[in-house]
Amino acid sequence: MSIKEVLRMGDAHLLRRAEEVLSFDTLELHALLADMRDTMRALDGVGLSAPQIGVNQRVVIFGVQHNPRYPDAEPVPQTVLLNPVIVPLGNDTADDWEGCLSVPGMRGLVPRFKTIRYRGCDEKGALIDRTVSGFHARVVQHECDHLDGILYPMRMRDLRQFGFSDVLFPDGKVPEE
Repeated sequence: MSIKEVLRMGDAHLLRRAEEVLSFDTLELHALLADMRDTMRALDGVGLSAPQIGVNQRVVIFGVQHNPRYPDAEPVPQTVLLNPVIVPLGNDTADDWEGCLSVPGMRGLVPRFKTIRYRGCDEKGALIDRTVSGFHARVVQHECDHLDGILYPMRMRDLRQFGFSDVLFPDGKVPEE
């Protein structure tokens, strides 16, 4: 379809709770998903939420096989997730470096639950129910935060671990967890 402009941190649209998707398998939903895929692909993203392109719906997409922004990331299946619910499995968290298409050129050290269960629907309304850990769990938590008006810097514990990627990592290598 088309590549959309990604809203950047500071835009009030990114700070609101998105609305539930009520209708599945519609032309409008398929068009939105096509725009989201095109936009994510063009920007080398591993995930994108509908609010990031100005659509106030509880829709996220994510997935990666190989990505230059996350060269050491484990593969995550291409997924459309509507109306997601996340349940942490345990209290164990891990800090790792995150970036965001809405916070371009920057990275921050963000705590996330190591293992989660997530549920929701795909674009046709079929149930998705997965238990995941590692990078997959991080991506899901990051994208679903957008649906509640949360950007990753809001999750950070220490803003000294937040900055421009090229300054934090002049050699271009982001340290692994």
